[in-house]
Amino acid sequence: MEAQVASWDEERAERSVAVLKAVADPSRYRLLWALSDRELPVSRLAELIGAHVAATSQHLAKLRAAGLVASRREGTRIYYRAAGRQVRALLESAVLAGDAVEALETPAEAGEVPATVPQERRAAATARRRPVAER
Repeated sequence: MEAQVASWDEERAERSVAVLKAVADPSRYRLLWALSDRELPVSRLAELIGAHVAATSQHLAKLRAAGLVASRREGTRIYYRAAGRQVRALLESAVLAGDAVEALETPAEAGEVPATVPQERRAAATARRRPVAER
């Protein structure tokens, strides 16, 4: 873990934040899911997210600026695809993180906290669920 912290710098932080901001919009997140396993034209992507082609193009421009999608032109059509396998890994990591947060917020049966929650959070989550008189 120290090696990761030691190699952290401001430029890397800015790139990471740009990627997270690009994915933070639900429409862009859905676009990335669609593009993570196939290449699609803008018109089809607009249908998938229920948006106008112009709005979809703007979302794709932000994803391209963050380095998450690549494009190619074929005649008048532009086709988009995920920029690499790391895009799918990013999306899957977001799902796992969301599941972990939900596990913390959802009261477990019989006052137990799921085993996937780190030990220090288990105690806090259990304490929050006890009636005030028991604390």
